[in-house]
Amino acid sequence: MPTRQSRRAHGTLGERFAVLDPSTGEAFDEAPDQQPDVLDAVVGRACEAWRSWRADPVARATALRAAADAVEGAGADLAPLLTREQGKPLAESYAEIARAAARLRYFAGLDTRPQPITDGRPVHSEIRWRSLGPVAAIVPWNFPLQLASAKFAPALAAGNTMVLKPSPFTPLATRLLGSVLSSALPEDVLTIVTGREPLGARLATHPGIRHVTFTGSIPTGQAVAEGAAASLARVTLELGGNDAAILLEDVEVERIADRLFWSAFRNGGQVCMAVKRVYAPARLYSQVVEALAQRAKTAVVGAGLDPGSQLGPVNNAPQLARVERYTAQALADGARAVAGGHRLDRPGYFFAPTILADVPSDSPVVTQEQFGPVLPVLPYRSLDEAVEAANDTGFGLGGSVWGTDLDRAEAVAGRLECGTAWINHHAELSLAQPFAGIKQSGVGVAGGLWGLYGNLRPFVVHRPQEA
Repeated sequence: MPTRQSRRAHGTLGERFAVLDPSTGEAFDEAPDQQPDVLDAVVGRACEAWRSWRADPVARATALRAAADAVEGAGADLAPLLTREQGKPLAESYAEIARAAARLRYFAGLDTRPQPITDGRPVHSEIRWRSLGPVAAIVPWNFPLQLASAKFAPALAAGNTMVLKPSPFTPLATRLLGSVLSSALPEDVLTIVTGREPLGARLATHPGIRHVTFTGSIPTGQAVAEGAAASLARVTLELGGNDAAILLEDVEVERIADRLFWSAFRNGGQVCMAVKRVYAPARLYSQVVEALAQRAKTAVVGAGLDPGSQLGPVNNAPQLARVERYTAQALADGARAVAGGHRLDRPGYFFAPTILADVPSDSPVVTQEQFGPVLPVLPYRSLDEAVEAANDTGFGLGGSVWGTDLDRAEAVAGRLECGTAWINHHAELSLAQPFAGIKQSGVGVAGGLWGLYGNLRPFVVHRPQEA
């Protein structure tokens, strides 16, 4: 499987669109605005590349490990570009790149050897695993490289080829990542396409694509599923969350306040599995609100390339408008902004880290996913009330329980209606664990061995036993 430094990874360049720096709101570069008509050729080349890529698992693993080395070696180029277009602090961009490299190594090391079926019949039956073919990934703007690797690492390890489309808000670091990976991967095994709609819609509906994996909003995810159904392609959808954190009566507020705060505000709250709601016992409510507000008031907000910044801007103007709208509605509904509550008076898409108290339970900032640096804190009188409130949502991605008695906390966590529950921490994932939501938070499983098998199909062979 020969590799090429220079490849047709981006197809026809055609027109271009501006990419904005969210710390200024100004354009700083451009990306190719590829049109849907390039996809026939791109998918066709991915299909041709699949024929040799699927054939040699040892060579695949070697290539993926080399790809991981290449990603790590390019960190000094990738990280500043990622921060420039996404907004996150530079240290978080480096962490994202490290995670992408680690994921490539992890999936390179997984094994899908044949599995015998023992059922008492005089037949030897064996399950073998086969790749699907060309697959597609559509990636959002909050973790462009990490989520891209979460899709291409298992897909490529399984023997598929991939066409990947990043968000038009964050296309540049992903394009650069594609160029970095081209030093280790054969041509057309991974192709990056960039552009505005309807490029993504056409990719999701392309008849040559056998699996579509998407991370983003519920309405777009529904459209992706409908489009993929036309060719009966598989879908894996991660559609966000409205994760609740329940604090128990025995919680030590000051001991957990930092962890709780950053579980909500890392990446400016633009994390699908961030804490989006906090439920605190009435007796501790004021203490919890004040502890979180103090941290919100002292968090350093600035451009991601500034060394002292702890929180960057919201990534884009539409998302900033959503955060402003939900916050304004909560305040109009009677909530108090104990910290923040407003956009910062400076260029760019900056919103003050916000803690909301006395929020009505039916306010959109509670019932919907705000996806920004805003956190509502709600009191509860009984634990049953808190669990019911936590589960009273159409989302079901994650949740957490915080307290001193770990057995009791685990029992409460077991009552949460979500895909992952944490105790005394939140939003921490191992590469080896499955990641999936319930309800409207998604379809399918990513992560770990489960994520690998999601990119494979079973092929069963039967043969008579020897006489």
